[in-house]
Amino acid sequence: MPAAEVDVSPGLVRRLLAAQQPDLAHLPVEVMANGWDNVMCRVGDVLVARLPRREVAARLLMHEQRWLPVLEPRLPLPVPAPVRNGQPDLGYPWPWSIVPFLPGDVAARKPPADLRDAAVSLAGFLGALHTPAAPDAPVNPHRGIPLADRSATVTQNLSVLGRLVDHRAVMRVWEAAAAVPTWGRPPSWVHGDLHPANILIDRGRISGVIDFGDITSGDPATDLSVAWMLLPADCHDAFQNAYRAAAEYVPDDHIWARARGWALALSLAFLAHSADNPLIAEIGQRTINAVLA
Repeated sequence: MPAAEVDVSPGLVRRLLAAQQPDLAHLPVEVMANGWDNVMCRVGDVLVARLPRREVAARLLMHEQRWLPVLEPRLPLPVPAPVRNGQPDLGYPWPWSIVPFLPGDVAARKPPADLRDAAVSLAGFLGALHTPAAPDAPVNPHRGIPLADRSATVTQNLSVLGRLVDHRAVMRVWEAAAAVPTWGRPPSWVHGDLHPANILIDRGRISGVIDFGDITSGDPATDLSVAWMLLPADCHDAFQNAYRAAAEYVPDDHIWARARGWALALSLAFLAHSADNPLIAEIGQRTINAVLA
């Protein structure tokens, strides 16, 4: 995991709250999660402070602040749209957010009780999200792009993994997916980082989708790769049918071929960069097994 460029502690969060959100300063603060990009601190019972730990993440958090309140009203699952925006202060150099606390555990640790129901729920969410993006929507150089543009990264990750994966099988699937026609419609809104560690499960059902830092515009096949990350093969038809019913356009076979390619590319990235994160490594292994099956 990249090293933090700033030490984000509960004490810092308390001081920032006292200076900028004094009506929240009396609430207890405790670290909830410390990720690649952000530190999440629980603030009382219903709020979470989200603070970047790296400069690159600060730019991504500003995308969340700008666009999640716009998208949230039409999404059928809860998302952590910021309710308050914090500013650099007290030696902390970047913007930060207060978001609602969404109950549940991540699907990577606690799978849905009914996977077919989860397939329909998640497909409906993506159908609602994948609408034409605003002209000034973010552009991510790594997600939502033409699949073939990931070829160099796929090759690099394969070299890192060495004999841990079947190179011949991987390249056979990758080359077929990368040759599929590209997304030919206007750029769509894309979550950009939709995997089982960013999907919440509460009481057996999907209860929210989190971490929109990579939100971008482009090919929605990037997000549809989640089918291979979360769902068994016998639920893919239910996922595709529900997505077809919810989407504003008619998805063709090409988008599912590209989605499989994205699942492969992301599984290699997860496996190549998860030496200190067994949860992400497990997602990567499960995904590549599903793609190559």
